[in-house]
Amino acid sequence: MSFVDQFNQLPHEQSAKLRQFSALIADKTNLELESMAIESQSLTQKHFGKAVRLFAPLYVSNECVNNCSYCGFSRDNPILRVTLSKEQILQEAQHLYDLGHRSVLLVAGEHPKFVSQGYLQECCRLLAPLFSSISIEVGPMEDHQYAELVFAGAEGLIVYQETYDRDIYKELHTSGPKKNFDWRLECPERAYAGGFRRIGVGALFGLADWRTEALSLAAHIEYLRKHCWKAQLTVAFPRMQPYAGNYQYEPDPNKFLDDRSFVQLLCAFRICFPQVGIVLSTREPAAFRDSVIPLGATHISAGSHTEPGGYTNAGCDDLHRTVRGRIEDLAEEEKEAGDLKATEQFQIDDTRSPKEMQALLKEKGLEAVWKDWDEALLLNS
Repeated sequence: MSFVDQFNQLPHEQSAKLRQFSALIADKTNLELESMAIESQSLTQKHFGKAVRLFAPLYVSNECVNNCSYCGFSRDNPILRVTLSKEQILQEAQHLYDLGHRSVLLVAGEHPKFVSQGYLQECCRLLAPLFSSISIEVGPMEDHQYAELVFAGAEGLIVYQETYDRDIYKELHTSGPKKNFDWRLECPERAYAGGFRRIGVGALFGLADWRTEALSLAAHIEYLRKHCWKAQLTVAFPRMQPYAGNYQYEPDPNKFLDDRSFVQLLCAFRICFPQVGIVLSTREPAAFRDSVIPLGATHISAGSHTEPGGYTNAGCDDLHRTVRGRIEDLAEEEKEAGDLKATEQFQIDDTRSPKEMQALLKEKGLEAVWKDWDEALLLNS
């Protein structure tokens, strides 16, 4: 039985753990929320100590065959695209390494022509000498493909269901393989079968009612803890940000996860799942991240870019535009104007450097961890 079978029983069938979680995300007074925050911080220190793991995303391609109405990489968006070459990937990777990063998240759109069989595996082989931890955030794959990525050096998979609401999911995904809700929902299980030792799940908050999303996400975490128990698990709840095609994005007030609710959600996850890592990305404003990190965040991104070549301008000479999925060369006047770069997936908010984040953590009595894993640990196992 996969998680799909259990998911289809929600919200009517809930375990004791999920009933506890539902109670924690119900309306709370300020005093009750403060009590949750204190408990959350205490549990985080008990299970994770003062360590906060730093990482950075490395986008290698923004080509995509999916139409997703909330994403800058959506196929029909007439954006500037590129898929980085081996040399360009190494240029970006060396920059991140020089900044201190030893954990990297490899990100690519889903496009079989550009991110074809063997491309991601080669990316992992290129990055392995520089980074002790390589995670991927790419389109869904088969078990054997995940196993190939593990063999090439990847150890972590991040996959966001985007929304757990089937009707809204169908409405938002109008074409492309991502339309298959169940296939995506089963991604973490296939990755675990393929040998991944870290698995992260999440939802993009702002697409549906946040409490409904949160309950489904909690159910997913509970299932993975039981059935993928050898893997280290993380959970994330990124909030919608402006993106290419909608840089004037305004959140739906009926679905918006406000700051207070975000804190409540984070604390609820920590209280119910004290050993699960919580990821906090640069989507969030700097001041908000500063206040939330001590409550339960264990993984934070720093100095992020969400476009291929964003760190060093690698690939800027190879850009093209797509119009409804058709490739068009850039006009000569565009090329001559200069300063062109690949289009970002979404706007980040916290632009501070990795060193600035390290200093912030130290100021809060926390420790920035650049490296928490090495393959050599397996040699004597």
